[in-house]
Amino acid sequence: MIEVRELTKRFPLAGGNELVAVDAVSFTVRPGEVYGLLGPNGAGKTTTIRMMLGLLRPTSGDASIDGYTSATHPEEVKRRVGLVSASAGLYQWLTVREMLLYFADLYGAPRIQAARELERLTKLLGLRELLSRRCVTLSTGQKQRVHLARALIHQPPVLLLDEPTLGLDVLGSQIIVEYIGLLRDEGKAAIVTTHRLEEAERLCDRFGLMHRGI
Repeated sequence: MIEVRELTKRFPLAGGNELVAVDAVSFTVRPGEVYGLLGPNGAGKTTTIRMMLGLLRPTSGDASIDGYTSATHPEEVKRRVGLVSASAGLYQWLTVREMLLYFADLYGAPRIQAARELERLTKLLGLRELLSRRCVTLSTGQKQRVHLARALIHQPPVLLLDEPTLGLDVLGSQIIVEYIGLLRDEGKAAIVTTHRLEEAERLCDRFGLMHRGI
């Protein structure tokens, strides 16, 4: 489902030098598997993810998601990925229902399919009492559940969870654990980026360690 092959990114520096941000990184993730991308800040995790999503062109190597290569088909790759990130925001003045259906439409999901998926996610994530509320009124835990639903509303085969427990309490972290169990059950391929070893051990089936781009 996810293949990363010898992915490398070099940035030019003043004086003709280069910064090697990612150096020949390779890994695969199968359907139903959660893979951890583990390393300290500055290890190259974010640069690797940006190249995988087609947001940054690699110097060499390539990455593909569901058979589409990121460098040549970035839009197809983005359609097949759901993103969960602590830094992602919500549209404050939209209701939860409006926002989730907006994102489904943005990804090109047919309206009937989007409505059906909204109903399914409402039951799975306990969103019933939130659907008519504006996002600005939600608590941190409620916003978290909406973020999780937004990542799945277009039924992507691949999920990317970027530091998913950052800033969460014990109950919030448990929701993430249950969500990852759901992804496994549905056969999604998932990548979790983190700098915490105990989190990788708890959430992931396998993980790779990155340090200085390697």
